[in-house]
Amino acid sequence: MERKSLHELGAQQRAVMQIVWQTGEATVQQVRRRLTRDKPLAYTTVLSVMQKLEKGGWLTHRTEGRSYVYTARRTRREAGASSLRKFIDRVLGGDTLPLFQHLVEDEALDEKDLAAIRRILQKKRKEHPDAD
Repeated sequence: MERKSLHELGAQQRAVMQIVWQTGEATVQQVRRRLTRDKPLAYTTVLSVMQKLEKGGWLTHRTEGRSYVYTARRTRREAGASSLRKFIDRVLGGDTLPLFQHLVEDEALDEKDLAAIRRILQKKRKEHPDAD
């Protein structure tokens, strides 16, 4: 079964993943404390969300004493890249150029952003010198 992309996860699942990415690893109780700042959630609710994320391939765990310590199976960057690829395939038929053009033309890019884009393009040219 194909793993869901980040945007396909529910709000609680995304919130849990954000916490695990921020902390590097976390127990159910640690995630619960961070999630319940606004609205208290039951321990079993957070446990259920984390178990579903583990079953879906997002988290893994190790046993530490009587607790499970969860870590992400993919980095935030990997998850974002996978979601973006699926979006590009679905909406743009796999063609990345329109997305890139939109971002460069329509977004308020400062000199720092433009310099970063230049560095990325220069690196890509070195990797593929015959692409010009």
